[in-house]
Amino acid sequence: MFFNSWLAELTDLPIDLINFLISQCLALLLASFFRSVLHPSKVPASVRHAIGLVLGLFFGYFCFGQQAIHIAGLPAICYIVIRTQNPQIVQRLVMVVALLYLSCIHLHRQYYDYGSYSLDITGPLMIITQKVTSLAFSIHDGFTREQKELTKSQQYHAVKKLPSALEFFSYALHFQGILAGPIVFYRDYMEFIEGYHILKHAPGTTSAINRSNIVHEPSPMKSVINKVAASLVCAYIFMKFVTMYPIETIKDDEFINNTTMAYKMWFVMMATTACRFKYYHAWLFADAICNNSGLGFNGYEADGTAKWDMISNINVIGFELGTNFRDCINCWNMGTNRWLRMTVYERVPKKYGTMLTFALSALWHGFYPGYYVTFAGGALFVMAARSARRMFRHRFQKTAFVRRFYDILTCFVTRFYMGYATFPFIVLEFKASLTMYLKFYMCLHTIALVTIFILPRFIRGERNTKKTAVVTLGARSGEGNAEDEEKEQNSGEKSMGIQAVGEGRNDPLPEMDSDALASVIKKNIEMEARNLEEFLEKKAKGIVELKEDLWQELNDMELRRRYPDDISPDVGVDAFIKKEINALNQAVQQATVLPAVLSNGHAK
Repeated sequence: MFFNSWLAELTDLPIDLINFLISQCLALLLASFFRSVLHPSKVPASVRHAIGLVLGLFFGYFCFGQQAIHIAGLPAICYIVIRTQNPQIVQRLVMVVALLYLSCIHLHRQYYDYGSYSLDITGPLMIITQKVTSLAFSIHDGFTREQKELTKSQQYHAVKKLPSALEFFSYALHFQGILAGPIVFYRDYMEFIEGYHILKHAPGTTSAINRSNIVHEPSPMKSVINKVAASLVCAYIFMKFVTMYPIETIKDDEFINNTTMAYKMWFVMMATTACRFKYYHAWLFADAICNNSGLGFNGYEADGTAKWDMISNINVIGFELGTNFRDCINCWNMGTNRWLRMTVYERVPKKYGTMLTFALSALWHGFYPGYYVTFAGGALFVMAARSARRMFRHRFQKTAFVRRFYDILTCFVTRFYMGYATFPFIVLEFKASLTMYLKFYMCLHTIALVTIFILPRFIRGERNTKKTAVVTLGARSGEGNAEDEEKEQNSGEKSMGIQAVGEGRNDPLPEMDSDALASVIKKNIEMEARNLEEFLEKKAKGIVELKEDLWQELNDMELRRRYPDDISPDVGVDAFIKKEINALNQAVQQATVLPAVLSNGHAK
């Protein structure tokens, strides 16, 4: 502890951050020992589980002291639920228990240490919550659902054997990800512990993995060195700029009242950018720890280069140079994005997917008002960016120079919007966030609302040929295939029988006036009506033949004897068959009239 205090005084960093950095550096060194000395070919899986668990508990106690009881308490309660409850509902129970436990810790911190930036136990608990809930959903998939009901991702992660206590706690608390993640799903972790993560990607390896096969194991050293170096660069950038653009300045009355709007916007953008590099440092270093232990291998590139990005949490270049909100979000906290997709987005009706995913993400982060201000603003800006892209992007695609100009312009615009939207997430307080937004006159919110609701009325958007459709009545529906049906279902149009026109064409449809467009639509409808008429005529012919056969059956005594005894042989069968013939007559009449009715109706 004396060394920690001396180092804190020397570097002018808080003691909790010093403990975190020391733990991560030790974990990086021990990861190499774990990969080489405790290799799956040298020791059994139980030894790797036990040592990973013990080291994880040690680092947890070293960083958080007595608070470390919670990193054992949350998974312990969830393990009891997993072992005792019905797999049909276990995923919901674990989700409720884990979020309730995490929420209590969030509220405790918010009450006793409001607005603090100190490192506390909520970070590890958020990672553990992701692990235990994803495992519970995988158990539910493996025990209660048929293979055909699952997506490919769910099939891969399904767990069909309950984990032992050692396996479960090793997975929840292993030292590589106990402090800063990233999340690794249960099957990937078990394959890493048992050594299958290398074998399954070996060239020529079949699904039946033979441990006696001699497989070249790629070295992670290049990936580790690159990520550690990038992490140190991010740490330097953070330390350099966080003093120049401290986020606390945003709350200062002098800054709010005595600076120009342009400077405020610049300061907010730079302050939030500087804060992001703190997360870049932690996530890149944590990824390097996992890779150095052998965790994170993801196969090979086309040129044979090993990939170590299976559990990567951040794509710094992709985020900082993203040209729209969606691309930036996809490159940020990617492990959490995978978790949200696995536990919520893929399991709820699509119309509720975005809303419920947002709700879980907000609850998982905590209860500071700034989080919700950022999430709400982010949703608005994503919609605005999508609308603006439809209206303007196609106008900047004529030459390579114009396309490059558009990309650079949207990159800078996204940077301003990103700072504007995310500073409440760092400030945390609602009042401070609202005060700053009012000083900006809510300008970017206003622009976003105008882009969504007003500009589309005056500016024609890009014509999307892939979604241009005409209504057909399925005259050739029997000629379709499962892939087409899946596409229709995914677009929400299967029940209406909508088929895409112009799919696969890169050139936009030619411009035409309303009369020409009406003529084209009328021709398509008339053609489909004729096809439908031919189809129904064939069906009607079959119905007429069936009707004649039924009349002949009226005199067939053998048919009468096959009916139940409670039907009169003289009256019951005749009445029954006549009733069926009348129904067939009505079907024939409808089949004859329907094409003309449909054709006239659609022509109008």
